[in-house]
Amino acid sequence: MITGSLRRRVVAVGALVLTGALALSACGEKDEGPGAGDKITPSGGTDARLAGMVPAAVKSDGKIVIGTDASYAPNEFLDADGKTVTGWDKELFDAVATKLGLKTEWVSSKFDDILPGVQSGKYETGVSSFTINPERKKQVLMVSYFNAGTQWATKKGNPGGVQPDNACGKKVAVQTGTVQVEDIQKKSEACKKASKPAITIDQYQGQDQATAAIVSGKDDAGLADSPIMAYAVKQTNGQLELVGDIYDAAPYGYILKKDQTQFAQAIQEATKALMQDGTYKKILEKWNVQAGALNDSAVNP
Repeated sequence: MITGSLRRRVVAVGALVLTGALALSACGEKDEGPGAGDKITPSGGTDARLAGMVPAAVKSDGKIVIGTDASYAPNEFLDADGKTVTGWDKELFDAVATKLGLKTEWVSSKFDDILPGVQSGKYETGVSSFTINPERKKQVLMVSYFNAGTQWATKKGNPGGVQPDNACGKKVAVQTGTVQVEDIQKKSEACKKASKPAITIDQYQGQDQATAAIVSGKDDAGLADSPIMAYAVKQTNGQLELVGDIYDAAPYGYILKKDQTQFAQAIQEATKALMQDGTYKKILEKWNVQAGALNDSAVNP
């Protein structure tokens, strides 16, 4: 969400009703496709050395409190009960926490509130598809674990004739506070400089709302992180289609307070261990997002 240029998010059950065959997990519907099945956990269990690197204040109650915006299926979203956070992002960090000997407590939050919540100590980490960028690295430590780019989608058949590099005069849906907001604003400015109509930018608090606006025809197109749009196309039963190529790929990062260097190292090493023992690959393949896999993890890459 926007603090400089940030990427990035399901609303409670019944919060949004869509027409036709739409069954977005972002609306609290349980998905029986990617991600369905038993939770994958590290075969090796806790790593004593890494557990020893966890700050005393965190390990004192045996859990890590995590801020997340659960409206970004399939990364992090609410399950059918409208309360439980699920998604591959959640499952992967649960595995990281297991390596550190910790349980997880997931707290739903507005995306814009997570980073300051980590800085203030309200959350002990933030896990919510945060794209790593210079602005964020000035404020927090970030541990890389996945790679995603921006992808556009329109109604099936692209009735508005939208192209990502030529959307002048179109109405475009985007989630507020994401890196995509800055992206579409720049595209709109380019339209005006070329004496073409500006892009009408409709910003929504939740990605589920932005997706619904495209499905209903309220907006001509929308843009979000690549795994989010690919999932939306699948979940809307062909009412949407992807348009254009993925661009501006960048890694996601777990966020921690700036002074938590040893904790960040522990999380980085735990993530790397999951990559090496195959747990990481299994989780991404389970959710069909393996295209964004990284070969290594780093602190503030």
